[in-house]
Amino acid sequence: MRILSFLVCLGCLCLPNLARGAVVDVTVTFENIAPTNSISYAPIRVGFNNGTFDSFDINTPAGPEIISVAEGGTGNAWFPAFAAADPGAVLGTVGGGPITPGATVSQTFRVDTSVNQFFTFAGMVIPSNDLFIGNDNPAGIQLFDNAGNLLVNQINQTAAAIWDAGSEEAIVANAAFLVNGNNADRVAENGVVTFDFSELSVYDGEVTGAGYTFDADLIAAGTAINRISFAATAVPEPSSAMLLGLASFGFVYSRRRRR
Repeated sequence: MRILSFLVCLGCLCLPNLARGAVVDVTVTFENIAPTNSISYAPIRVGFNNGTFDSFDINTPAGPEIISVAEGGTGNAWFPAFAAADPGAVLGTVGGGPITPGATVSQTFRVDTSVNQFFTFAGMVIPSNDLFIGNDNPAGIQLFDNAGNLLVNQINQTAAAIWDAGSEEAIVANAAFLVNGNNADRVAENGVVTFDFSELSVYDGEVTGAGYTFDADLIAAGTAINRISFAATAVPEPSSAMLLGLASFGFVYSRRRRR
């Protein structure tokens, strides 16, 4: 009976406990729904987190974290800063190259919703010198509740949600994603982060790296520019099934011993 009691207790301890959250596979889908021949995006940097990492704030000078996204799209300072501020965060990228108008990209991440209930994203808007999309409130997008249920299915953005990092002058010769631009050359602007898509007019008529001619007139404040969708699937706990199987074996074994 001691074997039976021990195995049954193990099985009970390992049964899923929704009250403490759940481990899920989350598929993030990013759609560029901006008009043809308008804006594209660098790969989208994402983080599932505890809601503490804040990479930028409106009306404040941009720091190296968000500049690494806004000026070149790499996030080479954003990722280390995120990991240092929130070591348990799940970080990654959606898309592997320029996300042109009409394109859709997806990536799946495994997330423990008991510790990472919030979603953060950042991505460079191209062509530009320092325009980007992202959320400035680290706790502004709670993706999961305490039981691991998905709270947000979709995020829709218009051009009014485009940020200007205020860190680099808008100069065609230094812009990313233009045939005539060299993004390695930069002139500091020394401004602050604001909502402002008006810089896009600077690149009107320029040929992009994807081969199309950029038309700034296609973008107005209310123009739909992207959609981010989420789908979550619970991850089975194989250890629970295994231990319950062992518990059943222990029960049978115990009955045989008693005979």
